[in-house]
Amino acid sequence: MSRPRVRIRAMEEDDLPAVLKIEEKTNPSPWSERSFRSELSNRDAHYFVVECGAEVVGFGGYWAILDEAHITTVAIAPPFQGQGLGRKLVEHLLTDASQRGITCATLEVRASNTRAQTLYERLGFVASGLRKRYYADTREDAVVMWLHGLRAERAG
Repeated sequence: MSRPRVRIRAMEEDDLPAVLKIEEKTNPSPWSERSFRSELSNRDAHYFVVECGAEVVGFGGYWAILDEAHITTVAIAPPFQGQGLGRKLVEHLLTDASQRGITCATLEVRASNTRAQTLYERLGFVASGLRKRYYADTREDAVVMWLHGLRAERAG
C-alpha cells in the first residue's frame, strides 16, 4: 500500500475545523477559532496546512515583521508526529519567508519541549534567550531561538 501524498498549502477558512481539532490535542493553551480567523485576515500573517492525502494533519504559520519571520505556531496531529512532517512544515515556513525577502526567523518554544528544540536546532536555530514565565497556562519559561542569514541558507 502506498503512503498518501503529503502536501503543504496555504491555510483557508475551510481548514479551521481540522486545525482546531489538532490545536486542542497539541497545545496546552489552545488558540480559539476567533484567533485563527483573525490570523487569516492579517496581511502580515502567513499560515499553512499539511495534508496527508485529503486529511489536514498539521499547520503552522509566521508573522512577517520587517525582515523577520516570527514563527507563531507549529503543530502536527499526534498520530502523524515523528514522521518528519514537522520538519517539512518548518522548512516550508522558512522557504516562504525567504522568498518574501525575510532574512531571519525567530520563535519561542516551551523550555520542556526538548523534541521541538532539537528540531529547530537541526534547522539552524540557536537558543538565544529565555522569557521567564512566558506561558500563561503553566507559567513555564520559553526558550527564544533565532535563525540568521535566512536568504543565504535557503538559496540553494
